[in-house]
Amino acid sequence: MYIVMIASECAPVSKVGGLADVVYGLSRELETRGHLVEMILPKYDCMRYDQIWGLHIAYQDLWVPWEQGAIHCSVWFGSVHGRNCFFIEPHSEENFFKRDNYYGYPDDAMRFAFFSKASLEFMQLANKHPDILHCHDWQTGLVPVMLYEMYQNLHHTRVCYTIHNFKYQGITGTHILSATQLNRPEYYYHSERLQDNVHPTALNFMKGGIVYSNHVTTVSPKHAWEALHTEQGHALGDTLHIHQNKFSGVLNGLDYEVWNPEIDPLIPHHYNIESLENKYGNKEALRDRLLLRKEFKPIIAYVGRLDVQKGVHLIRHGLFYSLQKGAQFILLGSSPESSINQEFWHLKQELNDNEDCHLEIGFDEELAHLIYAGADMIIMPSMYEPCGLAQLIALRYGTVPIVRAVGGLVDTIFDRDFSNKAITARNGYVFHEPDYTGIESAMQRAIGLWFSYPEQFRKLVIQAMQYNYSWHRSGQYYLDIYEHIRNK
Repeated sequence: MYIVMIASECAPVSKVGGLADVVYGLSRELETRGHLVEMILPKYDCMRYDQIWGLHIAYQDLWVPWEQGAIHCSVWFGSVHGRNCFFIEPHSEENFFKRDNYYGYPDDAMRFAFFSKASLEFMQLANKHPDILHCHDWQTGLVPVMLYEMYQNLHHTRVCYTIHNFKYQGITGTHILSATQLNRPEYYYHSERLQDNVHPTALNFMKGGIVYSNHVTTVSPKHAWEALHTEQGHALGDTLHIHQNKFSGVLNGLDYEVWNPEIDPLIPHHYNIESLENKYGNKEALRDRLLLRKEFKPIIAYVGRLDVQKGVHLIRHGLFYSLQKGAQFILLGSSPESSINQEFWHLKQELNDNEDCHLEIGFDEELAHLIYAGADMIIMPSMYEPCGLAQLIALRYGTVPIVRAVGGLVDTIFDRDFSNKAITARNGYVFHEPDYTGIESAMQRAIGLWFSYPEQFRKLVIQAMQYNYSWHRSGQYYLDIYEHIRNK
């Protein structure tokens, strides 16, 4: 099959979150299986140009109809770690992608509406006729809309649309219709098309993606259920119900080339199940790096964003609970909200002299790998979690996850004491209520097992490492979806 990914991110060249990892990891898996995959991305000023090989202009004159005229674009081509990528660079006074950041601007809706239209214009100019267009999140929600309504010569192409986060939907006004030349507000402001389900005077990019695509996925089976039946759909539940016959959850995979303790270049001691004792060399290296006390204690960690979604109040509580129960605690992360960052900077200063605790406010890729390799447990007390990658990485590195029972965490982590899984298939600890009692109940059991039954804890570590959440299985699910919609 010929597959084109259209996305606003791709690791490692333009990465804000898990979307970037999925776009790259899934593309590589599909290529490994013999399919032709190309990506279309914005050419951001702020992206990692050192991660692109052979970058050159492939198409000098792409004119994209826009407003009352057209915007001239160049299309660049380069290889991102073996993946074939086209980068669209508009030459206009709006400077859509000549910014310091990827997102966060008042004209984000306009920027990505333009990118969506430019992607289709480029495919038309270059005579590209993929079997599948795979679009991601609100930024590309207009692609299936415009494909169906404006680009009839591409009508044989089928669209798979993946929603990574329902919270951000691309809600905007009627000016988008005139800018893209879709026009006809009376047509698109319809409850069965793009009209927002909450604000009737607004248009919704993500809703358009759901309505017009041939299949819609989100990033885990449990989160698909949550989006349909709970507030996790962020007011799109009714739309999903209408289109539920083409909606499913496919668990994200993990890039096992990047996250592999047997070959990871960012950790000092390599190991696998047979050489598990080498993991403890990484624990010592982690303590050396962060100046932690060397005693017979477990290390509990948190790696990731500090925000409400991630259960920031429970992360803070988990830190103090760990110290109270005789464990050590390491945090690596930062927040998009300055008030939360300030709170954890104050916490860092308060605990600065505590040799059982280290808070690193920010992000450091090398330290993240060392924490996964050196810690004994990791906490993920999320309020909601569409898929989650941290727990998958933790399993790979033999670091026992302690998670809340939401989204992809439910699909991947099975409680040692209370799961319906066979006892030999359990791989972590799970709690349900998003409160202090909930997280304490799971942490107490995990810490107690580590101190009192070390052989049982080691067995749990081995069971965790036996799980395979690579892209191999998820890649096959997507291929099955592609085949289904291609043959309809």
